[in-house]
Amino acid sequence: MLWHDTQLRVRYADTDQMGYVYYGKYAEYFEVGRVELIRHLGIPYTQIEAQGIMMPVAELHIAYKVPARYDELLRIRSCIPESPRGSLLTTYEVYKEQGELSATGEVRLAFIDMQRQRPVRVPDFILQAVSKHWPAGA
Repeated sequence: MLWHDTQLRVRYADTDQMGYVYYGKYAEYFEVGRVELIRHLGIPYTQIEAQGIMMPVAELHIAYKVPARYDELLRIRSCIPESPRGSLLTTYEVYKEQGELSATGEVRLAFIDMQRQRPVRVPDFILQAVSKHWPAGA
């Protein structure tokens, strides 16, 4: 498994009338974590797009545990739990400042050729970037 942590402070605009983080914002928080995880691999999204590849979300699952509130500092733990095959699976754990688990989730990304608008296999440059950071024997 490959983990990366990103911190994010809950903005006022992220909350609903009850003062909790609006449920749909967790998908955005996952995206923030995923972008930073992929940047950590050395392949920012701009580089992926420059190679003619898009990575649309094919699946999204979220489990809400404890609500987060305005101005709380969250830690988004993003993970690539398995070597990419036909798609890229990323998993998430969102923790509040005191260590309480606020939400978990997973996102599966497909790989699409921008020109042809068709699915493609995981590009070699992505496989190579992941394998550099993957534990030996995994």
